[in-house]
Amino acid sequence: MLTLQCLREERDRVISALAKRHVESATTIDEILKLDAQRRATQNELDQVLAESNSLSRQIGVLMREGKKDEAESMKIQTSGFKDKSSALKQAMEDAENQLNELLVQLPNTPCDLVEAGKSSEDNVEVFRSDEPQEAGGHAKPHWDIAKEFDLIDFDLGAKVTGAGFPFYKGRGAKLQRGLIRFFLERAEEAGYTEYIPPHVVNADSGYGTGQLPDKEGQMYHMQEDDLYMIPTAEVPLTNIFRDVVLTESDLPQKLCGYTPCFRREAGSYGKDVRGLNRLHQFDKVEIVQITHPSESYAKLDNMVEHVKGLLAGLELPYRILRLCGGDMGFTSAMTYDFEVWSAAQERWLEVSSVSNFETFQANRLKCRFKDVDGKNKLVHTLNGSALALPRILAALLENHQDHEGVVIPKALVPYVGFNRIGG
Repeated sequence: MLTLQCLREERDRVISALAKRHVESATTIDEILKLDAQRRATQNELDQVLAESNSLSRQIGVLMREGKKDEAESMKIQTSGFKDKSSALKQAMEDAENQLNELLVQLPNTPCDLVEAGKSSEDNVEVFRSDEPQEAGGHAKPHWDIAKEFDLIDFDLGAKVTGAGFPFYKGRGAKLQRGLIRFFLERAEEAGYTEYIPPHVVNADSGYGTGQLPDKEGQMYHMQEDDLYMIPTAEVPLTNIFRDVVLTESDLPQKLCGYTPCFRREAGSYGKDVRGLNRLHQFDKVEIVQITHPSESYAKLDNMVEHVKGLLAGLELPYRILRLCGGDMGFTSAMTYDFEVWSAAQERWLEVSSVSNFETFQANRLKCRFKDVDGKNKLVHTLNGSALALPRILAALLENHQDHEGVVIPKALVPYVGFNRIGG
């Protein structure tokens, strides 16, 4: 959430920055600033009323000690007026605060200066490509056919037990899944990330803290009786560890990672883009999160990008990196890099990771701060990235490493799965 101080001091810059997202924000921001001015004026009036009330209470105490009970009782009548007025002012403050928050949560994060002002994914900027993808000419098998041939994944059984988008992994398919998780987690540990096993459900405050609520209710599985949400990513519980926490500068950066299943309704998804592992309602993912000093966050973002590049290089997959334009970025992000791997059989790019810097947007919601050398509390910057999401990685492994007899396992992954090929 954007801070009120930022809107007060940098109104024009914020309006210009949000225009990169094709968001017309001037009217909303002006209404926020008007409400903020009213709220502050009401706060000043309330402070004066409370000060006068406290002064009167002290005078009443003096009169009572001096035995002037009648005068004290007369003054007590005045205090009831102050109480009524202060109650009314407190209610006005609460109403203004609620209206402010309702408007503030509608504003997305301001994009970083490097972000282009595009409208859609077609305007994203390719900043890196590992290799030129090889066209299979229609000879490569799609991963769903390979999975069926070698009995690795059962999509029909998943549809029977739960529904579409909830597959069963079997035999070497399950071992490949488990091996990938180990590979990603151990690489994260080598990079200095502390591993967590977080809860797979969170409360509404946690969803609000990282920006999933109120923006993405339709994508999250909600248990109404308990008012709990299945996590769409480990980002939510991991980042919320620091909700309402004040760190010291020496505590920064905090580097966390965690493997979790992730749950997304993906309402309205259909067609060839969701076939096989392309889009699931439950999938596994290893997430990396950093809580950083504001002056270091973009250097840390670059480090996280390099970390994901190393994972994909180890898996010997052709990939590219896109810097998302304003119109394609997530609501909470200031800058996002998407990683896409090449699907040999489908002959298209599949997104497997997003690495993002949220600057202070999440931290302001979370009230996550650090105390600087002058003893002042300042908001941290939060970052996260998929390292990596498994379904499309598994799909790309099966499709890109297939030969006439089966699938060759990349050398870096063999110690984690215990075999060097599937089939043959």
